[in-house]
Amino acid sequence: MKLFIVTCIKEYRDDVCKLFKQAEIRVFSATDVVGFKDSDAKNSLLDWFAVGEEKFDSLMLFSFTKDEIAMKGMELIEEYNKDTGTSFPIRAFIVPVDAASS
Repeated sequence: MKLFIVTCIKEYRDDVCKLFKQAEIRVFSATDVVGFKDSDAKNSLLDWFAVGEEKFDSLMLFSFTKDEIAMKGMELIEEYNKDTGTSFPIRAFIVPVDAASS
């Protein structure tokens, strides 16, 4: 089992939901996130955490899913980013789940 995590700006919510459907991710959760970016950051850790003046209304969507479905989702998101060439790419992460309660 994998934890498939996606972050995007709110304007891409419908696109991400379509990508989830194409990947056969039928059950997922979403939460609002406020992202911050300081383009002058020298430390890569600072790019991840809330620093700087620039704010973006974002979403984090996630699903616990099978390995092959998570990989399909990742492939679709990589294609989307390549095809759109946006300056706000959709970010995706696949995290292994070592144990889960039933």
